[in-house]
Parts: sequence; C-alpha cells; structure tokens
Amino acid sequence: MQRTSLAAILSTLCKEFLRVNVSAILYMMNNEQFGHSTASAQYFLQLAGYLGIPVISWNADNSGLERRASQSTLQLQLAPSIEHQSAAMLSILERYKWHQFSVVTSQIAGHDDFVQAVRERVAEMQEHFKFTILNSIVVTRTSDLMELVNSEARVMLLYATQTEAITILRAAEEMKLTGENYVWVVSQSVIEKKDAHSQFPVGMLGVHFDTSSAALMNEISNAIKIYSYGVEAYLTDPANRDRRLTTQSLSCEDEGRGRWDNGEIFFKYLRNVSIEGDLNKPNIEFTADGDLKSAELKIMNLRPSANNKNLVWEEVSNSHAPPQGVPEKFHLKITFLEEAPYINLSPADPVSGKCLMDRGVLCRVAADHEMAADIDVGQAHRNESFYQCCSGFCIDLLEKFAEELGFTYELVRVEDGKWGTLENGKWNGLIADLVNRKTDMVLTSLMINTEREAVVDFSEPFMETGIAIVVAKRTGIISPTAFLEPFDTASWMLVGIVAIQAATFMIFLFEWLSPSGYDMKLYLQNTNVTPYRFSLFRTYWLVWAVLFQAAVHVDSPRGFTSRFMTNVWALFAVVFLAIYTANLAAFMITREEFHEFSGLNDSRLVHPYSHKPSFKFGTIPYSHTDSTIHKYFKDMHYYMKQYNKTSVADGVAAVLNGNLDSFIYDGTVLDYLVAQDEDCRLMTVGSWYAMTGYGLAFSRNSKYVQMFNKRLLEFRANGDLERLRRYWMTGTCRPGKQEHKSSDPLALEQFLSAFLLLMAGILLAALLLLLEHVYFKYIRKRLAKKDGGHCCALISLSMGKSLTFRGAVYEATEILKKHRCNDPICDTHLWKVKHELDMSRLRVRQLEKVMDKHGIKAPQLRLASSSDLLNHHHLKERPPLLGNLSLAASAQDLYRCQTVSQPWSQLK
Repeated sequence: MQRTSLAAILSTLCKEFLRVNVSAILYMMNNEQFGHSTASAQYFLQLAGYLGIPVISWNADNSGLERRASQSTLQLQLAPSIEHQSAAMLSILERYKWHQFSVVTSQIAGHDDFVQAVRERVAEMQEHFKFTILNSIVVTRTSDLMELVNSEARVMLLYATQTEAITILRAAEEMKLTGENYVWVVSQSVIEKKDAHSQFPVGMLGVHFDTSSAALMNEISNAIKIYSYGVEAYLTDPANRDRRLTTQSLSCEDEGRGRWDNGEIFFKYLRNVSIEGDLNKPNIEFTADGDLKSAELKIMNLRPSANNKNLVWEEVSNSHAPPQGVPEKFHLKITFLEEAPYINLSPADPVSGKCLMDRGVLCRVAADHEMAADIDVGQAHRNESFYQCCSGFCIDLLEKFAEELGFTYELVRVEDGKWGTLENGKWNGLIADLVNRKTDMVLTSLMINTEREAVVDFSEPFMETGIAIVVAKRTGIISPTAFLEPFDTASWMLVGIVAIQAATFMIFLFEWLSPSGYDMKLYLQNTNVTPYRFSLFRTYWLVWAVLFQAAVHVDSPRGFTSRFMTNVWALFAVVFLAIYTANLAAFMITREEFHEFSGLNDSRLVHPYSHKPSFKFGTIPYSHTDSTIHKYFKDMHYYMKQYNKTSVADGVAAVLNGNLDSFIYDGTVLDYLVAQDEDCRLMTVGSWYAMTGYGLAFSRNSKYVQMFNKRLLEFRANGDLERLRRYWMTGTCRPGKQEHKSSDPLALEQFLSAFLLLMAGILLAALLLLLEHVYFKYIRKRLAKKDGGHCCALISLSMGKSLTFRGAVYEATEILKKHRCNDPICDTHLWKVKHELDMSRLRVRQLEKVMDKHGIKAPQLRLASSSDLLNHHHLKERPPLLGNLSLAASAQDLYRCQTVSQPWSQLK
C-alpha cells in the first residue's frame, strides 16, 4: 500500500506538475495524522527538492517532518516548526520558574529533532535562566516511565501523537506521575484540534496553533502573496533577464534535465519576501532554512468544562499565577546550628512575625516537643523563643538551591545544640539527626571528616577550612633601652668614647696652646690679666651642651682655633641629632605583642606544662576541632577542658579580655571574626591544621546528593560561591578607628624608658655626690701638699679653688657662720674661749699703754680675724700673721688661729 502511494506521488509530480510548467508548489493541508500522511508529505517534499522546485507549505503536522531530510528541500514552511513549539514550551517553564524537567517522547516521526531542539533552546537560555534536563525518555513500552518514578522531576515535556499520549498518560497515572504534584506540557501533536481526551490529567499545559479550515484558507492567501511577491522580485531583477521561470525542460525520464537550475535562485527571492502580519500578529518572514522567524502559539490549559462533564482546553491569560495543576515542589526538612557568618540568628519583626529583607528567612529554634498541636503559628512566628530569622552565607546558598531545584524547606535548629561527635558510642547533634533520619539535610558550617563520612553522605565542599588559632594583639611596654636603639652598640661607643672625647680634648688643647686663647704661662707671669674661667671640665660642659643643644650657660673659648673646633663639633651635633631623632620616633612607637604559635602542633600547646606559666587555651566541646584534638593530642585535650567555651563568641571575648591566651577553632570562622573586630585587636597565627571543607550533609544513600552536587559545581564554575564568600567574609576592621585609637594619650608604661633614664641619672648623681665627699674628706689634703691648685684648676676650677688658701678662708667663714653648739658643755667651752680672748685683748691694750709711757711706739699690728682676711682678699701676699700656715690648713685650723695674737707669739 505504502509503495503504491509513493509511486502515485512520484507519477503525479512528474507527469502532471512538470507538464504545466510549474515554478512553485503550494502544499497546504490541515490534517494532523503524524503517521503515514506525514511520511508521504516527507517523501513529496524531498522529491520536489530533488527536482529543484520551491515549495510553499502549511501542513499542520510539519513538526513530524524529519528536519535532517527536509534541509535539502527548497521549502518555505508557514506553520510553526518544532523549534517554535519547543521554545514555547520552555517559555512556560521559565514563566513559572520551573528550572528542571524531563523530556518524554514516543517514536513519532521527528522525536529526535524535538529533543535536539529542546537542548539547543536550553543552551541559548542558559545565561539568563538555567534549566536542568533530568531525564530524556523515548517510550517504547509503558515500563520506560519507571525512570520518572525514581526522578525528582515534577515537570514533563511530552511530544507524541494524541493516541500515543493517551497510552503514556494512562501509564503515568498508574505510576502516580499525574495529579496536583505534577504537570505535563504537551505539543500541538497531542492537542490537535482542541480535542481533549478524558484520559488527560486536569491541569495539563500545551502549545497550540489554529488548524481549522478558516485558518487553512487564510494561510493559502498568504502563500499566494508570497509567490506573487517572489515572482515580481525575480522578474524585476536585471540579473535574471536571461533566466526564465519555466520548468518545461524538466523530466523524470532520461530525455530531459533532472533538476531545475533556476529553482534555487527563485527560492531565495521567495525566502526574502516579508508580509505584514495581521493585527497583533508577527510579520511573515523566513530564516535561511525556510522556517518562520516568528510564529504565534497559544498556551493552553486543560480544565473541566462548565458542567464538569468533560475536559476542555482553555487559553491561559497573561496572569503570572500558575494555572491549576502547578507541580508541588518537593519539601525538605533542613537542620542547622548557628555560626557566623554562615548562619546568623536575629529576632523577627514583633508585629508581622516576618523577617525583613536583610534578616533572611524564618527558622524554628524551638524543639519538636515544644511545638504543640494547637499552637497558633502566627503568634509563634512573633515569639523569638519559637521562631527567629536566619541569615548568612548558608541561607543565601540555600535560597539559590531552592530557586533552581524547585523545593520548599523548613529550617529547624538542632535540639541539643551540638555539631555531631561520637559520645559514648553514639552520635549527637546534627549527625545524630541524619543518622536517625529526623531530617533530610544539614546545612551549616559542618566540617567534613572521615568519622562523619562513615555514617552520612556529604556533598562536594562549598568552602575550604581547617583548624586555626586566634590570639589578641596587646600593646607592649616600650623597651627601657628604647632611647639607645636608634644606634647600635658600636655606634654609641664611637660617639661616646671617640667623638666626644676627641672633641673635648682638641678644644681644650687648642684653647690652652693658642696665643689668643688661654696661655697658662702668660697668665702666671702677668698679674694684670683678667682671670679667665677655663678648665677641662668646663670644656666637657661646653661639648655636652652643644651636642644636646641645651639652653644653659657655657664658657666659650677665646682662641680662634678652639672656636673653629667648637663650630665643627656643633655641625657634627646637628647631623647626629637629626639622625638620632629620625630613628628614635620609630623605636619609641608602641609595639604590639602577641603569642606567635606555629600551629596546632606547637610544642607550647601540645605540651602545655612545659612552659611556665602555662598558656590558657580552649575550643568548643563536641565540635570537629574538639574531636580532632582528642584524637591526635590527648594530653592537650585533657588540659584544655578547663578553658573550653560554649560558643565561639565567648571564646573570642575571653581572648580579648585576657582570660584566654588563644582560642582554637575553624579557620574561616576565626578569620571572619578577626575581620569583624572593629579595634583590629585579633589575629590568627600559625598554619591551619587538618585541612578539610564544609559540605551539605544528607542521610546515607539520599537521593538528593547528586542533585545538590551538580548545582554546587555549577555555582563554583560560574563564580556564585566566590561572590557569596566575598560578600559575607568581608571584614569591618576600620583603619580610621584604629588611627583614632593611636592618637589617644599615652599610658605611663608606654614611655617608662624616659622615667628609667631619669632614675638612672639620679642614681649617678648620688654616686658623684658620694665621690665628692670622699674627695673633700680624704683626697684634697694630700693633693694640697703637692699642688698649689693651678694644675688641678686646669681640670676643674672648683677643684683648684678648694686647694688654695683663699678657698679655705671662704670655707672657714661659712663654718663659723653656721656654727652652733648642740649641748651645754660646748657652750661653756665656747664662752670660756671667748672670755680668754677678751682678756687677752685687754692685756694687749694695757701693754700698749705701758709701752707708750716709756716712749716705745707699739707696732701697728692686730689680730687678724676671718673677716679681716676676707676684707684683704685683694692683697697680693698673705697676711704676715698667717705666714707660717701651710696650704693644707683647714677651716678648723683657721678657726683655732683666731685665738692666737701676734704679740703673744712675740712675747713667747
């Protein structure tokens, strides 16, 4: 039968069409058999293509044509193509944000083209809307649909004939793949002329175009317009002057040509025709393959009729609300434990019971037994003891999963508040909920380790982490020798021993030897020269005063050479002070001190008692860090139990206030808290230990693992994970505030070195005072016997003065002025001495009178008192009365001499 039909088609085309000199064929039909008629149409169009005759067609079942075979034909297709239908079906999914679906086809002609068209459209839309094709099934028997039963797909695209669709949907119903939880989107081949079958599920969606007789007549009119416009364009083109639109030379026999050479040229003119569409309809334009650039398709929804006796296809309005039959998203119970920045907890709005935009989503913090059956959910949302708002890195990641995988969820806090470790042979916390299948998934900063992987399934890690140590930076005390640190020891020795000594002795030597300076010989010989205050010690005073630019009185040298040397020393002092001051600022800055641990295996942590005093450090019990330390560092784990904290916030606070020297925990969490410290006092030290990652945790053999893994890999590839990390891990450590802190008044310990320097000066001065007393009590008498005071005066004027008689007189006068007796015996002796002195003076006067009577003139001498000696300091020679006194006489000797008179000595 089929062979006869094909022969009839060939005979009709060769004998009847070519005989009338046909230049184009209009192939118009609205039958939708998608069977043998489709194959006949395919054969007819291929034959026309072989002969080179253009075809303008509108066949309702054109989607069943094999595209690969049709590409060789010269065909303009006015009906919507398989690509138009697949694009319309995906637009339905995009409109209602259904990201994943399955493709179901029968062995209808063109089913491979449909699958390929869907895949190509998905690839084109990937940048603005991401689709996931979960399954692609060609149904040859109903058991093939079992693949959908094991899938998470709730949306199916169906391409089949109406008869095949009835069989497929009947089997789907038996497998519970229809109903309110599922939606089927079908092509025009299933809907046909809006004939709804009772087997079709309510809520089914489809794409449809009008295939009625009126629509057919309208398309015939459009085809005639295209042909006439094409002929006109062909004939008016000067390039076609010698090309006639005739096929008389064509023949299916050997007697003529087998292909029309001008057919392809004429087809290009037909393809370039553009006809303005009707009202609210797209223009009729063609692609290079001869398909419509734009086609009008209607989205239909299968609904019960007004009398509910049968089903009818209704056109879906422009409302964005999904039609009846929207698939129910699968629901997950997700358990969490809060930890910044992955999950943060904050109260919900007390009025509305909802979370604000920046506070995330509602999550239950109450245990299951606290949620009574008769509880008012709306009131519970406003009670922070039952519900709070969860936000953070993991919540944003969960929202992306929910949007693209299409599921709903309930966030519940783990009841015991533990991360999940083996305790007495049983799991606790988050891992226990998964092991006991109380939850579908755990989403938080849960570390992946081998013990947990043995009982639960983990996804691909979404963040790498490890065990880190956080310490606090503390303001250290400036070193007591900070003022010496701008120069090293050799430099200070060079300045103190060489530079100062050399400058002092050179200035002293140049001044002593200079003719215009202090000439010792000239001074000793010429008594009219005004005394010049010059000595080695005064030169030292000059050198130190110039070096430190002290505003004190100094004795400048007189000689030109010594003054030049002083200027050279002043230049050296300017350079020295400039360098010293510039470097001193750096060494006097307050230094930050912290415990520099190399990592978790630092010997001071592994063996805490080896360091005195022992460091105080801890972690959070029943965490990954705690279990790792217990496994590999048992002594360390036992020691740190006394310092463990219940939360990371408590541990970090203890480090800041000095109760702990360090806190050990997950590296990424500690890095976040370090960055969030406004005072920038925290820092992580050492290398991370036991590198691992955070992952989503599922019950063993969960069907959700692969689904989430695939999305995680996509998020990592397109940069979504990195964007989330940068957003949530960015710190708020404020340099501005740190600068403000640095400008606060300095504490005493921060410039203690200055006080230590002052104290050292006081102690040195006390030592010099002791040496001064030793000198005046023991050394001066011996020096006076050997030196008249002039040589010592070269070293120190005060030292030389103390060795001269004049200096001794000054000292004796001061002793007499300040002399006081401390007891009555002393007063008696003093009165006795004074009385004897008065009696002696009286007898002297009596003797002078007796001598006057005898004509003997008394000599004009009197006893020299201390005041007399002071009044005669201008005399060039010593008073005769004291001619026998040695230079070694002390003030006490002068005091005793006051009781002795010259006449008494003459009498003796």
